[in-house]
This record gives sequence, structure tokens and C-alpha cells, in this order.
Amino acid sequence: MRWLALCCRPDAPAGDIDALAWLALSFTPRVARLEEAVVAEVSASLRLFRGARALRLRLQAQADEAGLALGASAWAPTALAALALARCPEPPRRGALSERLDALPLLALTAALAHHAMLARLGCTCLGELRRLPRAALARRFGPALLTALDQAYGDRPEVHDWLTLPDRFDARLELPWRVEHAPVLLHFAETLLRQLCAFLAARHAGVRALRLAWQHDAMRARDVADGGELTVATADTTRDLPRLTRLLAEHLARTTLAAPAGEITLSADTVLPLQELSAGLLPGHTDPQERTTTHALLERLSVRLGAARVREGRLHEDHRLDRMQRWLAWPSSAQSPAVRRPPGPQPTWLVEPPLPLRCDAREQPMYCGPLTRISGPHRVEAGWWEGPAELQTRDYFVYRSAARGLLWIYHERLSVTESAASGWFLQGVFA
Repeated sequence: MRWLALCCRPDAPAGDIDALAWLALSFTPRVARLEEAVVAEVSASLRLFRGARALRLRLQAQADEAGLALGASAWAPTALAALALARCPEPPRRGALSERLDALPLLALTAALAHHAMLARLGCTCLGELRRLPRAALARRFGPALLTALDQAYGDRPEVHDWLTLPDRFDARLELPWRVEHAPVLLHFAETLLRQLCAFLAARHAGVRALRLAWQHDAMRARDVADGGELTVATADTTRDLPRLTRLLAEHLARTTLAAPAGEITLSADTVLPLQELSAGLLPGHTDPQERTTTHALLERLSVRLGAARVREGRLHEDHRLDRMQRWLAWPSSAQSPAVRRPPGPQPTWLVEPPLPLRCDAREQPMYCGPLTRISGPHRVEAGWWEGPAELQTRDYFVYRSAARGLLWIYHERLSVTESAASGWFLQGVFA
């Protein structure tokens, strides 16, 4: 067996150890919490990740990406031995497991640390000297737990672990160390929960489209103030990018006012979606995933700063009427563009809004900046009857060429027309 023990840096937030455990689950299903560290049995994963060193470097890269403060780590055939080696600043790198553990101080094993003062008076300063004491006398004086821990560390007795499993949804709570009166200050504490969220998503190979940050107001609030408040952060696409989520949450908190001081916060993500992994291109361009992500991150921040109604996107709509083929919705919209059937005939590049009435010559043909030459048509459209008589369109579309204006998209109204446009001919589009 091959065990990897992972520790967080001493200055890391308390929640980082849980996030580190979730991150380790993306490399192996056999992950457990062992005292202040995370231990993972990775024997079956070494070939997949091309060796122990490559696995360790990839884990380090993902921890940095998730903002986790990864500290010391060590490899060993047992979990307790890996933890003992990780606790030492300069553990032995070579030799058999028993030789490496014998050289470690008593502080490396928690069961021996509890009896450190007595063992020091007996002249024991390292695990090797402790192991050479008579076992029967050691068990009578210090109890069987010390011998059990020694045997498990050296591989003479099997270890038992409670394997970690991922919950179906993410919901993390953090009690604040002091009362927070301004919403932007909550970001400092929410970053800890965001790191846990990104590690949880990495283990699920997934991302989120929305997350919810809620806060509970302090008990000393006014009577007319609710128990707490919340805000929802939505993204344009599925993501688990920590810097992007942090910047977007900061934009929302900068425009939020707390009704009363907050005492605790909760971060939750009810819906977890599979994250589509995109291959990087050889050359940058419009298909570059990083470029697309950067554009979405910019639009997300603009949508928060300017308001959702001021940042809009066009969505295709199933309709043969040229002016109804696209709808503008607040960005990002949850609506999906349907598969739209191609309408009959060519479509213009620009629309003329509203359509421009045209005069006719003696042959009842339309004129615009001089005579026109018909290129194609008619392309008949009859639509809108389901929306009422006012929305009904029955038109014949044509493509005309103008010597001065190029290709034009002109239609002839087949129903009754207004007096101001008695000819029934209109210019509605111009081709590039």
C-alpha cells in the first residue's frame, strides 16, 4: 500500500482541511481524516497519474488553483507512518520504513506524545528507543493504545479508517469571529467557504451556475429587522474558478447593505452540474476556452454594476417573421437557443426599422434611389396569426439590386395597407 499524508500550513483557516480532503477525493476514493491531516491511499491511482511524483505535483497544482494552503506531505506504507514523517521538518528520505521511523522524535506519534514527560525520564527520545522497551511492561504502565499505535505505524497491525464521502449538495457554515457591520467585509470570511466549494466541485468533476450566500444577523438587532439576509450569485456558464467566483461575489457584496451586524454566514450550492473539460487549442482564437471564460467574467461584472436589464444578449427564436427571429434577454439568461429552421430565401445583414415605404414606377415595380433590378423572389411568408390580427404578416419577399445601394431586401404586403403606404412595397433589409 502507498499512503500520502497531507497537512495544511499552520496559518491556514480551519475549513481548509475539509477542502483538502474533498480535493484528495478527486485522486482516490480512499481518503480519511487522521488527526490534523488528510491521508489518502493512492496505490491504485499511481499508474493513472504516472507515478507518485506526478500525482503529488498535480495535487499541489489543484490545491493552488483552489486557494488552499497546502503544507507538508509525506509518503509511507502506512497512514500513521506517513503522518509521522509529515510532522517532522526534515524526515529521513532513504532506508526501510522501520529505520526511518526509528529516527523520528516521540512528538511524531500522538500516542507517544501523551506520555512524553514520563518517557523522557526513562531516557526515550525517539521512536526506535521506545520500540525497544519491553512490551509487557510498556503496556502495563502506559496502556495498550501506545503499543497499538506503534504496531500500526510500523505495519505490524492493520489500520482502520472511516472513509470520507462527498455529500450530494454543498452547504457550509462559518461563525464569524466578530460582528460584521458592512457587507464587503463578509468577502474575507466567504473566501474560506469558496475554497471549500471549489475543492468539493473538483472532487465531483463539476461546477456551478449559481451559489447562495446567506448571513444571520446578530441577536442585538432591532425588532423590525429580519433574522438574516441572502444573495444569489449567478454565472454565465458552469465553472469552479475560484478567482472568478470571488470577484463576482465581491461585486454583489459591494452593492449590499446589511440591515444589522452579521454573526455567521452560510454558503450553499444546491445544483451541481457536470463541468465540460475543453482541450486547449494550439493557437489562440475565438475557440480558446480561456478567452471565452474571460469574456463571460467581464460580462458578469458589468451585469452586476450596471444592472441586469442593461446587459442583454440575443437569443434565436423560432419564427419566420424577420423582425421576430431574435429576442433580447437580460444576460445571462437561462433560456436556451432552440434549433431554428432556416427561413425561405436569403436573409439580409441589417434590418431597416421601421420598414421604409417605397414608391412604384409605371409598371408597379418598387423604386429606391432609382430603378431596381429583381434578383430573386418571391419568398412568401404567412405568420403571426396565432398572436391576433394586428400581428399577422402575409408578405412576398424579394431581393432587388440597386445601382447606388447594392442588394436590398424588399417585401410586398399582400393584405390591405395604410394610406401612407398605398403601394404596398417596403424596404426592410440591406445585404452586406
